[in-house]
Amino acid sequence: MKKLFSIALLIGLGSYTLLAQELYMPRNIKAAYTKGTRAMNGQPGANYWQNHGKYNMDIKVDAETKIVSGQEEILYSNNSNDTLKTLAIRFVNNLHKPTSPRGGSVSEDFLSSGLHISSFAVDGETYKVDSKNWGTVGNVKLNKPLNPKSKITVKIAWDYPLSKESGREGQIDPNSFFVAYSYPRISVYDDYNGWDRIPHTDRAEFYNDFNDYVFSVKAPKNYVVYATGDFLNPDEVLQPEIAARLAKSYNTDEIIHIATGEELKSGKVTAQKDWNTWKFKVDHITDVTFALSNHYVWDGGSVIVDTKTGRRASAQAAYNPSTGKDFLNSVKYNINALSWFSNNWPGIPYPYLKTIAFQGFADMEYPMMVNDSNFGDPVFAQLVQDHEVAHTYFPFYMGINETRYAYMDEGWATTFEYLIGIAENGKKAADDFYKEFRVNKYINDKSAEEDQPVISMSDQVSGSGYGNNSYGKASLSYLALKDMLGDATFKKALHHYMNTWNGKHPIPWDYFNSMNAGSGQNLNWFFQNWFFTNYYLDLALGKVSSAKGKSTITIKNIGGFAIPFDVVVTYADGKTETIHQTPAVWKSNPKEIAVAINSTRKIKSITLDNGIYVDATPKDNFYEVK
Repeated sequence: MKKLFSIALLIGLGSYTLLAQELYMPRNIKAAYTKGTRAMNGQPGANYWQNHGKYNMDIKVDAETKIVSGQEEILYSNNSNDTLKTLAIRFVNNLHKPTSPRGGSVSEDFLSSGLHISSFAVDGETYKVDSKNWGTVGNVKLNKPLNPKSKITVKIAWDYPLSKESGREGQIDPNSFFVAYSYPRISVYDDYNGWDRIPHTDRAEFYNDFNDYVFSVKAPKNYVVYATGDFLNPDEVLQPEIAARLAKSYNTDEIIHIATGEELKSGKVTAQKDWNTWKFKVDHITDVTFALSNHYVWDGGSVIVDTKTGRRASAQAAYNPSTGKDFLNSVKYNINALSWFSNNWPGIPYPYLKTIAFQGFADMEYPMMVNDSNFGDPVFAQLVQDHEVAHTYFPFYMGINETRYAYMDEGWATTFEYLIGIAENGKKAADDFYKEFRVNKYINDKSAEEDQPVISMSDQVSGSGYGNNSYGKASLSYLALKDMLGDATFKKALHHYMNTWNGKHPIPWDYFNSMNAGSGQNLNWFFQNWFFTNYYLDLALGKVSSAKGKSTITIKNIGGFAIPFDVVVTYADGKTETIHQTPAVWKSNPKEIAVAINSTRKIKSITLDNGIYVDATPKDNFYEVK
């Protein structure tokens, strides 16, 4: 009996593997599965690896000159089976150099001279490195190749100017700075593409290894530094009353005003030395960032994010009280978001010790921080903050390669933004916003840019194609899958994927395979439909026939996407009946189905309601009995 079961299991797994292989794979991805670094059962392969760096950094920000300078020591581990003859060094802020490629035009205030490397050494050997002609990625040829399963120590000293015009980073105002991507880092070397040398052009986002960081930020007196990681020395850089308020905020649901604008102005917040050194530490994270200001007010509170252990996460905000009215409720928004995401969708406890909302211009996520604008609209401000905090899970917890596969993080953040929006504002308001902001422009534009397959590499699709594939279309696919599987199975599959790949580097095929395994179903037909086609959203009512107390409605899928929809039947007596159809109805015949209505009542009209799956031609979604 046991032997027969084992044979049956092997046959089943073999069939499953064959089915999973039906989805198109580029040759380099196939090679990764062949080498066993990834597995068709949705798990990291037996030979999976990822490289790792231990970063020890001392950074200084000169508020007068706007120069950021620093020194770092990187203990870099080559965990691959490859011998590395070069290091790819990534410095995103070189986007500001006039010679760097960009996705659009910029003003003169955006431009700067970029990175200057003053010293570079490997294992104590000094290298002559000229970064003058580097873009966002530079290459350093190693004098001695880095062998498999070995380590090197890289030391770099650098400086660069903060751009006057702030985007994802730079000067928010003359005395407030968001200092992101502030250090040269060793780019990712992975199992399917080798060195990541794709230049950053200010559109497709980022891809980083999970590293360990110990870092300090030296800032002038009266400047408060906000950063990723555990704040190690509050008692050294903050005055006692401020340090006590911060400590209190870590353990209360109450919103604490940690530091006011007047206290900053009168020198009652930081230690009154010419310079203060703020220290932070965090392990196994894809990036660290920081911001500082000498006049932003500082609020804080906390919330339990893990009900089993009672673990709390800190929610903080830093903003200009004169121009940041949206941020008055920012801590309240964060407390709500951290709790809701932890307990509902994705339903995994917020994995970090804090999140900080800093008033800027980017509307951009960073590990444990967001850089958000002031919109003057509290509802929209909360939605944007929810979206950026949702990114904690994708791409940071999951290690997504956003440069190539932005839909693996933006699509999920958009999905969670919609789901928490239902809880905050009601389903109608959430639906209306989602349609207006995420779907309408896409579906009402018939150009080819709108219908490129989602699987397309994100750095190689057009502007509108990038936005639709990354946000709206990807999110619609995740919500369609949720509708088809039901909440319980969908959450089980999602948790299987997240628990399997958190702290690693999943690619789309890992998502497909993990969701298959987690749901216990072969969903490849669904993934083929949503990710590998030029389909769009468009249903149409076809023939309606009635006989012997039964009506049959033909529904055509003109656009092709496997979407859920409602058939709304209005009877002659004024009563209505709604028949919900999940995307599963399109599995056997993706172009046409028949829906039966078992009723002897006379039908007055029939309407197809696609909900958030806005129909390209709604005029053919209505049938009236003449």
